[in-house]
Amino acid sequence: MQRTWELCVPIADTAADLFYAKLFELDPSLRALFPSDIKEQKKKLMTMITTAVRSLKDLATLVPVVQALGKRHVAYKVKEKDYGTVGAALLDTLEKGLGKEWTPPVKDAWIAVYGVLSSVMIDASKTA
Repeated sequence: MQRTWELCVPIADTAADLFYAKLFELDPSLRALFPSDIKEQKKKLMTMITTAVRSLKDLATLVPVVQALGKRHVAYKVKEKDYGTVGAALLDTLEKGLGKEWTPPVKDAWIAVYGVLSSVMIDASKTA
């Protein structure tokens, strides 16, 4: 997983464009949660994913950061169901961005890690 994300880092702008295009295609109502200019949001997304992926071996540090992010998302009006849409957009982005590097084991790893991290965020949002 970490190796495949590092392949996305050089194409972060394109990956962010792909992600948000897919996200808003899957659920156009989510567009209202973002400012009209999402340039800064795209940078934040790529930074957060990079930080999370690079911190996977240090869960003691990563989990509190992810919990705080989940709590902040409550104020942004993110609903529990939205995490599934975000996950689908992320997987689609990775598949397009990674090409032949997107193998079944890589996909399974991303699904597993996103599932854990999104669950941590959802659980934290319930205590916000």
